[in-house]
Amino acid sequence: MELFSRSWTALRTAVAELPDEDFERASGCTGWLVRDLVCHLLIDAQDVLITLVTPAGTEPTADSVSYWDLLDGPPSGEDPLDALIPRLAAAYGEPRWLKFHLDDVGSAAGRAAELADPALRVSTQDKVLTVGDYLSAYVLEWTLHHLDLIAHLPSAAEPPAETLTAARALLEEIAGSPFPATFTDTEALLIGTGRRALSEAERAALGELSARLPLILG
Repeated sequence: MELFSRSWTALRTAVAELPDEDFERASGCTGWLVRDLVCHLLIDAQDVLITLVTPAGTEPTADSVSYWDLLDGPPSGEDPLDALIPRLAAAYGEPRWLKFHLDDVGSAAGRAAELADPALRVSTQDKVLTVGDYLSAYVLEWTLHHLDLIAHLPSAAEPPAETLTAARALLEEIAGSPFPATFTDTEALLIGTGRRALSEAERAALGELSARLPLILG
C-alpha cells in the first residue's frame, strides 16, 4: 500500500513539474508523446477509482503476478481506446488543463487507495483479486510509466529507488526468473519489457531468459 502511494505520488509530481514544451516530446511509449502518456495516466487513475469501488463476492482468481497478461507483441495502436488517447490528449490544448485533471483525479485515486482495506476483494478485467494485490500490481504500472515519462527528459526526476526495486521483483516473478545482478533495477525493467534493446553482453548475461524477452504486459 505504501509503495503504491510512493510510486503514484512520485509520478504525479514528475508530471506536475514538467515545463509545457516537454509535453510535445516523445515518451518511452512507442508512438505516444508525453501528453498522450499523461492522458493514459488519467485513464489509469479512473480505472483505480472504479476498481476500488467494485467489490467482488467470490474468491480471488488472480494476484499481483497473474493480474498481468503477457501479450504476443506491443500494442499496434488499433485498439479503440489506444487510438482515442492521442485525440483526447490533444483536445486538452494547454498542458495546464491536462495537469489539472490528472492532479484532480489522481489525488482522488491516491486517497481511495490509502483508505481501502487491503484484504477487500475487488473485480477488474474479469479478474478478482485483493486490494493489496491490485495496488501491488500498479506499483509496476506506475514505475514503468514513470520511466516512459522521463525516457527523453534527462532533467526530470526518476522513480524512487524503493519502487524501482519492488517493480523489478514483481517483473522477475512474472518472468519466472531473476535478472542478472549486474543489471540495475532500471535496466532490468527497461530490458525486461522491451523498452530498451539488448546488447550482446546483456544477452549473454541473461542466458536462457533472453529467449522469453521482452515481456509485453497487458
